[in-house]
Amino acid sequence: MTSETLLATEQAWPALPLAEWKDTYATLHMWTQIIGKVRLQLSPLINHWWEVPFYVTARGLTTSPIPYGTGVFEVHFDFVDHRLDIQTSWGETATMRLVPRSVAEFYHEFMGTLHSMGIEVKIWPMPVEVPNPIRFDHDTMHASYDPDYVHRFWRILLTADIILKEFRARFIGKDSPVHFFWGSFDLAVSRFSGRLAPERPGADRITREAYSHEVSSAGFWPGGGDINGAAFYSYTAPEPPGFRDYPIRPKQAFYHPQLHEFLLMYDDLRTSETPKEDLLAFLQTTYEAGATLGKWDRGALERSAEAVITPEYAEHNLLRGPF
Repeated sequence: MTSETLLATEQAWPALPLAEWKDTYATLHMWTQIIGKVRLQLSPLINHWWEVPFYVTARGLTTSPIPYGTGVFEVHFDFVDHRLDIQTSWGETATMRLVPRSVAEFYHEFMGTLHSMGIEVKIWPMPVEVPNPIRFDHDTMHASYDPDYVHRFWRILLTADIILKEFRARFIGKDSPVHFFWGSFDLAVSRFSGRLAPERPGADRITREAYSHEVSSAGFWPGGGDINGAAFYSYTAPEPPGFRDYPIRPKQAFYHPQLHEFLLMYDDLRTSETPKEDLLAFLQTTYEAGATLGKWDRGALERSAEAVITPEYAEHNLLRGPF
């Protein structure tokens, strides 16, 4: 099965109604924050906090290697067999089952498992970027885990990861990897103009680092608050005048004045006859809105259409060439 065929299947775009899995979503969000804070504590700072996100894998999400002493360890959420795997470069391995359990229980087992593997780390046990946070070690409220909906969520991340990487390949300026931020619980990719951005009034250390340079960012988010459903989003910071009124595609996409972002609701995309093409159009036109109005040097930052190496191009040309 080709990647194009895969992206056209129901498996690639499963239903994810927020009301049906919001409790699981809330619990999983806290679990990822626990692991993410361990990575943050042990990793050297990279610009825009790029040392803290997770990455999509063939079975779930991974921290990628985390430095510890003279070695590394890695934590992997397996959303196929629903387990948490911990592996170290010194040969220690451990597994935790992903089942309905409280955040407090998960926190104590995970930190205890790290200790038993010779990994000593302390984290600030307060969640971030959520309303009414509860300390991880005190949180017995969030204790849901529906494996079917977690699997669906991962399948969407996998599809989005493929398409966001294709979109990323069109840019030759500074840009982020496609990565999953456990704080906001979204999959994102960001492009930069190369220019410093004015500091936001009242910005804290996290915001100052994240938005130190002009950026166009896009990604997938499962929803929450006033957004009652999953959505793809795109924004430019600082937002140039006229951004919200710039013509974008597809026609279902819209500008959200409170979020200051363009949104394309996931349900509108998954029911489209051409979901991949519609998503790429959304990503491209919303990027163009910010880059054009913000007077980015697009000629120096973007590949020409002819220079983008697609899988089809590689199959028919590169594999026959000197490689």
